[in-house]
Amino acid sequence: MTTMTLDKLKAGERAVIRAVRGEGALRLRLLDMGLIPRTKLTFRKAAPLGDPIEINIRGYELTLRLNEAQNIEVEKIEESEAGAEL
Repeated sequence: MTTMTLDKLKAGERAVIRAVRGEGALRLRLLDMGLIPRTKLTFRKAAPLGDPIEINIRGYELTLRLNEAQNIEVEKIEESEAGAEL
């Protein structure tokens, strides 16, 4: 597994949230949206200019700005690991 921030993922890649960084209201807002450590997500797509991005988390589609996604530390799930979970 590779650790990075959410904004570095590519379409179709899966990851697990490891940490939510940020200060005050921003961090609380991210946590309220379901971006909680140990939660799995799938990077769906990015807008034509790269901002915002769309992820699938907890069964719904969530759109985030890149500057918000940079506060989410994730660990990429490799395809072989993802297949083992099914």
